[in-house]
Amino acid sequence: MTPLDGFTVVDLSTGIAGAYCTKLLSDAGAEVIKVEPPQGDPLRHWSASGADTGGDGALFSFLAGGKHSVVVDPDTDGEFLATLLSGADAVVWSRGSVVAEHPSLAPEEIHRDHPHLIVTAITPFGLDGPWHDRAATEFTLQAWSGGIFGIGRGSPDLPPAFVGGQVGEYLAGAYASAMTLASWHARRNGVVGDLLDLSMLETQILGLTYYPVTYFEMLGRPWRDARKVTVPGIASAKDGLVDVGCGTAQQWFDLCAMTGHPEWIDEHSPLSITQQANEKAEEIYAWVKEQTVEEIRDLATAFRIPNAPVANGANVTELDHFAHRRSFVTNPRDGFTQPDRPYRLHPAALRPPQPAPRLGQHTDHYRSSVISARLHPPSGNNRAEILPFSGLRVLDMTTFWAGPSCTHPLGMLGADVIHVESTRRPDGTRLIAGIPVSEAQWWERSPIFSALNTNKKGLTVDLQHEAGREVLRKLIATADVIVENFTPRVLEQIGLDFNTVRQLQPGAIMVRMPGFGLDGPWRDNPAFAYVIEAASGVSWLTGFPERNPYEPYSVGDPNAGVHALNALLLALEHRNRTGQGVLVEAAMVDAALNIAAEQVIEYSAYGALLQRDGNGGPTAAPQNLYRTADIDEFGRLDSWVAVAIATDGQWAALCGALGRPAWALQPALATTAGRREHRELIDSQLGAWCAERSGDEIVELLWPSGIPVAKAMQPHRQAELPQLLHRGFFEEVAHPVNPAVRHSTLPVRSAHGPKRFHRRPAPLLGEHNHELLRELGLSDVEIAALAADGVIGAAPA
Repeated sequence: MTPLDGFTVVDLSTGIAGAYCTKLLSDAGAEVIKVEPPQGDPLRHWSASGADTGGDGALFSFLAGGKHSVVVDPDTDGEFLATLLSGADAVVWSRGSVVAEHPSLAPEEIHRDHPHLIVTAITPFGLDGPWHDRAATEFTLQAWSGGIFGIGRGSPDLPPAFVGGQVGEYLAGAYASAMTLASWHARRNGVVGDLLDLSMLETQILGLTYYPVTYFEMLGRPWRDARKVTVPGIASAKDGLVDVGCGTAQQWFDLCAMTGHPEWIDEHSPLSITQQANEKAEEIYAWVKEQTVEEIRDLATAFRIPNAPVANGANVTELDHFAHRRSFVTNPRDGFTQPDRPYRLHPAALRPPQPAPRLGQHTDHYRSSVISARLHPPSGNNRAEILPFSGLRVLDMTTFWAGPSCTHPLGMLGADVIHVESTRRPDGTRLIAGIPVSEAQWWERSPIFSALNTNKKGLTVDLQHEAGREVLRKLIATADVIVENFTPRVLEQIGLDFNTVRQLQPGAIMVRMPGFGLDGPWRDNPAFAYVIEAASGVSWLTGFPERNPYEPYSVGDPNAGVHALNALLLALEHRNRTGQGVLVEAAMVDAALNIAAEQVIEYSAYGALLQRDGNGGPTAAPQNLYRTADIDEFGRLDSWVAVAIATDGQWAALCGALGRPAWALQPALATTAGRREHRELIDSQLGAWCAERSGDEIVELLWPSGIPVAKAMQPHRQAELPQLLHRGFFEEVAHPVNPAVRHSTLPVRSAHGPKRFHRRPAPLLGEHNHELLRELGLSDVEIAALAADGVIGAAPA
């Protein structure tokens, strides 16, 4: 039995975000009814390489696996649509088809007419607010989010570069699936039906930037104020590209030793490790150039320095680790290669890959079936505010970004989340703010830790001590869910595997989030976002064709977190149905392979190797960043606007907004193909026009005409966007050590709330030691003994 047997979803979406959301639900056993107009979903004919799909495209076949296709005319099939909706549990909706945009099928109308349904609406900016009806694309949303500037990604001699590959669409789909499952879980608390309003801008903020508003307001400075190439990052070896990174000071020290320069190690340097690496860049690159990829990876692995090969659509399936883990499968209908599911559950089962439907394949079946209506919510059932995970206890043994970004939504939605650290090894995000150790409570001043851990309780326990392991065992016996993101060997060393957990708590769900999985030749390799991005292909499409790829250095972690959250919620559903505990393996790289799926799909289906193209891309022409006349806040002529023309109608609107200049009226530019062919002409002319104007002026001239345009925001200026202010995406959080500053929330607004996501600040180190240990039955004397022995504490050891 799959976790979502009997769960029925009507899919009224078009595009990747909705398709990926419903794919995740279908893979878990949901019956997904894809409702299409007679001409079908435009995604059926899509190919990023422009290949002749000959019918249904390969990406559609991947995303639509296991779904049912029903063709309707919304003007004449209203009764049939109403019957489908009355027999469903959820609806996933986005604009883009005559069906979804029929007035009777607006999300608010569906929610009113069918109050039992979970209605998940995916839109660029949300269903209301000053920007709710403004044009946008993946590219312009990355610009508005600050994701194009990222955390210093890129080179100072080139424009900023967006993260390639439509990753924002997949992030939105993964969040939409997770929030739909959260609302489904809420029925355990007496809730039936919901309207979930998801903003793709907000999912991009969470997925492509690193809490820049909280960082800026707490520390008075942005994370980075200039673009810098990561050193060594993705570098040219003797026989190809390799990614080697330094995410911590220890990794920088180890890199110095590995390259034969122990004299570079300076534990008291006033420079950050990034600055120190940049100072030695020339010598590091020269060393890399003299070694083969395999030699570098063998050495880096021995030194426990994060590393990975740089994958793309052509080579990723041949990498030994993915071959060992069978990370790729054959599409059951069309025979191309696609990634396997982004997580693994045991004993719960995901559905094996299923063929995608032909257009209208199941129309007759549903028209002739007797569809039973779902029960409507009883009167008085919908209270003012619902926390879906109220009563759920989560033991959060995670660190840095990926793991906490899985557990944080649970805490924001009512779960009792206990964040476990040790004084010898505090959460890594406590240590990356650059606060001098001479400052009082320096470890409490990290904006990243604060942003990721509100609503949680804090416990310190040293698992190297038997007494600490005994505390952990007692705590596990009280938990519903245990989440960890160490390399596999860590838990094995302390004897904490799933069998041990089940002996302590038979119904426990254990979520393991290793970088590369629980088996395979890379399983014990350290994994930070950048090596995950390189190994999966995400990096390959980011940057300029004349340079090595850039590390996005962002999406790998939060993408892993939201996929692990999906898996955790499926495990909860399995336990609710069977009483069984579940082991979840949510490897970071498996999640990344899924959001990079288009590369291997295009290569295996059409022989097309997708390439990075700066700020160009397959979804719009022209698509680029253009420098404006603005001087940025750092005194540089480095301000940009993003323009993406996705349709011929938008091009006509752009011509009108520009005053119909002769160059823009050339017949060759009236089509997408012509605009691609004359890209240099357009970029030159449009670039000159933008260079004479401010970003605000350009947006005000173009956006009202329906042209996708955006200012490329510095990430720490996100909170200035009026749409985010309207939706209350940022909430001010007080803290006992730090000033009260704004924290981002979740990218979804629910009809049931919560009215406020952040109910208490992130915990101080060991803040709840006494409270939690007393709950476990320890006396004050026993707790004092643990403190005296260094098993617990409230300051780094």
